[in-house]
Amino acid sequence: MYKAWKTFQPYLLATPQTLIFLMFLVFPITMIFIVSFWEFNGYAMTPAFSFANYVNVFSSKVSLSTYLNTFKYVVLVWSACVAIALPIAYYLAFCIERDSVRILLFLICTIPFWTSNIIRMISWIPLLGRGGLVNQALLTVGLVQEPVEWLLYSDFAIVLGMVHLFNFFMIAPVFNSMMRIDRSLITAARDMGASGFEVLKEIILPLTAPGLAIGTIFVVTLTMGEYVTVRLMGGGQSASVGKLISTQIGSLQYPLAAANAVILLLITLVLVAGILRVVDIRKEL
Repeated sequence: MYKAWKTFQPYLLATPQTLIFLMFLVFPITMIFIVSFWEFNGYAMTPAFSFANYVNVFSSKVSLSTYLNTFKYVVLVWSACVAIALPIAYYLAFCIERDSVRILLFLICTIPFWTSNIIRMISWIPLLGRGGLVNQALLTVGLVQEPVEWLLYSDFAIVLGMVHLFNFFMIAPVFNSMMRIDRSLITAARDMGASGFEVLKEIILPLTAPGLAIGTIFVVTLTMGEYVTVRLMGGGQSASVGKLISTQIGSLQYPLAAANAVILLLITLVLVAGILRVVDIRKEL
């Protein structure tokens, strides 16, 4: 009896987590996949097995342009997050000697997360608007003769808002990777005459690659499904797949929205799988 208990104990311990995983992840995704094949006649859904929703997605110029627009946001947001994360993480990891100061500065990076995403987006409006602080400053110093229109309700504002939301998801793993680097490697390289750029190129960046991969997975997956920022910062003039799905749900086109959700999920999984094949992140986990 005791031996049997020992055999099944690990499975019993994993049962609650497995049930939660099945109930809140596998089951909802399965239902979305099933509904994506249903039909919608304009006012009600009908259970069926039809590829019409997927054909609609791939044959519609609006849908294709929306996906391309989403990919554009992904590339721009990722590039900006990397450009911000690398110098900040490097400064925290290699330029700060005292751990207490390093921890304090790292915590300062988390301050934006103390408020909700919507409040953080709304806070940009009085700053970037036509009569906002930025335009007032530009007019005061004479750099422009009239308010700049593209600062708000534009692709620039959307990318800025997403970078504001997601840059910490790049900073944290990159900083963690840099803190794991053996400082003796850098000391040895400098003793052998390597310049600061060579140390950065040959030691720091290659050993930071796992952190960059983890940050990339976070930023890419979050940007692919983001729609609140697109709606608030784009002013209804820009589109993303997340916003398209939200609009379709609002108009009760659940099968078409489910089809877009499945396609978006598959694209995201392909991107993540590609990242995992290029960089081994197991050492960071």
